[in-house]
Amino acid sequence: MSEITREEQLVDAFATLADTLVDNYDAVELLQTLVDNCRDLLDVKAAGILLADPDGNLEVVASTSEASRLVEVMQLSAQAGPCVDCFTSGTTVSVPDISASPEKWTRFRVSAAEQGFASVLAVPMRLRDTTIGALNLLRAETGELNDRDARAAQALADVATIGILHARSLQESDAIRVQLQQALNSRIVIEQAKGVVAQTNGISTDDAFSLMRSHARDNGMLLSRVAEQLVARTLAI
Repeated sequence: MSEITREEQLVDAFATLADTLVDNYDAVELLQTLVDNCRDLLDVKAAGILLADPDGNLEVVASTSEASRLVEVMQLSAQAGPCVDCFTSGTTVSVPDISASPEKWTRFRVSAAEQGFASVLAVPMRLRDTTIGALNLLRAETGELNDRDARAAQALADVATIGILHARSLQESDAIRVQLQQALNSRIVIEQAKGVVAQTNGISTDDAFSLMRSHARDNGMLLSRVAEQLVARTLAI
C-alpha cells in the first residue's frame, strides 16, 4: 500500500468512525468498524475488542474473525493475557513474541499459537481516567508493531471510545452503564444470529456475519435489530 493511499484510507477510517457519532448509533457496529479498520490498514492479521460490563467484567464484543474471537475468549476464560492486563492497567501492553510470554498466560499462548498468531499489541480504550475496554491487535509474525501503526491504533481506539461515551458526562455513570450493557446484550444476540445464518446457508460464521452486516447496511437497519429478527426467525438472509 502506498504512503498516500494508506494516509487517505486512514482519514476515511476516522471519518467513518466519526459518522457513527449520531443519535441511536449502533455501538457494536462502531466497534466492528474499528477492528475491521485495524485489520485492513495496519500491519496486523486480526483484531478484537474486549469491553467491560457494568460490573467491570470483560466480554468479547467485536472481532475480525472466529480465530481472533477464540483467542479473546481464552483470555477471558483464564482471566489472563495481554488484553486483560491492558484493561486492568489502562496502559498499552506489547508482546513481540507470544511464545515467550509469562507462564500465567499459558492458555492464551497455546490458543494464539493454534490460531497462527505470533505477537500482539493490546491498546486501552480509555477516556481520561475511565477505561472501558481494550483493543487486541494480533500479528502472524514476531516483533513489535511499528510505532506509526501503534499510534494510529490508539487514535482509532480513542475515537471509538469517545463514540461509546458520546453525549454522556463521566458523572452520568448510570447512562454509561446502560450504553455498555446494551452493546454487550446486542453482541450475544448477534452471535446467536451468526449461528442461524451459518447453519441455514451452509457457510462459515465469518461469512454469515458479513451477510448480516451487508443486509443491515443495505436496508438502513441496526445490526442488532437484524440479529434479533434472525433469531426470532422473522427474517431470513
